[in-house]
Amino acid sequence: MKFNKLTIVASAAALSLGVAACDGPTEEAMEDQAEAMETAMENEADAMEDAGMEAEADAMNEAADDVEDQMEAAADTVGEEMDGNEM
Repeated sequence: MKFNKLTIVASAAALSLGVAACDGPTEEAMEDQAEAMETAMENEADAMEDAGMEAEADAMNEAADDVEDQMEAAADTVGEEMDGNEM
């Protein structure tokens, strides 16, 4: 059986949707909060860039990505435990 790139990508996407569907309300709320924090930081970075502060804007965007990753990792562990969905 041959797999092309599209088949592999479609399978991975379907699997990720299945895993995402297992999120409980606490985990989902924590992930939403992580995304909101990242968006706020990215908006601040955009304002910095508009003010000519490119280096600071780049650092803020990197920090925004790191914050979201850390908060989502916490949601995956703490949120699942609070929802009773430990994997």
